[in-house]
Amino acid sequence: MGRIGIYVDAVNVTMNGGYGLRYDVLRKFATRCGGSASRLNVYLSYDEDRLHNDHDYRKKTQRFCDMLRDFEYKVMENPLITYNNHETGEKITKSTIDMDMAVDMMVHSEYLDKIVLLTSNGSYVSVVNALQNKGCKVEVIGFEHVSMALKKSADSYVSGYLIPGLLPVDTPYPWGKPGSRVRGICYDFSTHDGYGFMRFLTEFSDHLWVTDSRDDDSPFKTVFAHISQFEEGLEMNHLPNRDYIFEFDIIENDKGLVAENIVMVNGH
Repeated sequence: MGRIGIYVDAVNVTMNGGYGLRYDVLRKFATRCGGSASRLNVYLSYDEDRLHNDHDYRKKTQRFCDMLRDFEYKVMENPLITYNNHETGEKITKSTIDMDMAVDMMVHSEYLDKIVLLTSNGSYVSVVNALQNKGCKVEVIGFEHVSMALKKSADSYVSGYLIPGLLPVDTPYPWGKPGSRVRGICYDFSTHDGYGFMRFLTEFSDHLWVTDSRDDDSPFKTVFAHISQFEEGLEMNHLPNRDYIFEFDIIENDKGLVAENIVMVNGH
C-alpha cells in the first residue's frame, strides 16, 4: 500500500463513541496492508484556562499526550478560542482543528498513498474528494453520529466498533475465540423463521471487501443467532441492518458457533 497517514480529531472521536481508543491498535490496523506509517497526527483541542487552573485536567491531558508520543504520534495541541457575541452576550467557544487537519492532509498527500481519517464530522467531505483527486485513497473510521455524506465520499468506511481491540471489550477470552465477547453486525435475519446470522471481523486484513466468510481470503466469521438471544425491546423488523452494531458472546455448542446475549451498542 505504500505510505500511510493517520489523522485523528481526538475530541470529536472521544465525544462520539471512541472513548478508550487504543492508538497502538489503530496504527496496526491502518498499516495492515503492509504499508508504512509516514504520518501519525492527533489533533487535540484544550481549554487553556482550565489547563492552568485545574490540576487533574492538566495531568490527564499530559498523560494522554505522553501516551500518544510513546506510539510515535505527533500531537497537535490547539487551545480553544473563546469570545463573546456582542449582540446576544453569549459566550462562544471554537476550535481550529478542522482547518488544521484539512491543511495538513492536503500538504502531506503529496507523498502519501493512503490517508486514514478518524472523525464523524461531515465538513471533511470536500477535503476527502480533493485528496482522492490528488491520487490518495481515503479510509474513514468512525463510531457514532458519523456523517452519511462522509461515509459515502470515502473509498472505504469502517466502524471502529468492529475493529478487534480498538475499543476495550469486557471479555474473558481473546476476540473471536469460543467464550469471547465481540462486536459485529446482523447481515441476515428472518423474522418469520426467528433466526439469522451475525458477522464479525477476526483479523486485520487487506481483504475487508471479502465479506463472505466461506471464502478462504475472508477475514470475517459468521455465527448463528436466534431471536431469543437479542435484547428485549429491539425492533427485529429492522434487521438485517449493517448500521446496527451488536456486542455478543461467541458460544460453541454441538451445532457449532452461535451468538448469545446480543446487545446493540450503536444504531446510527
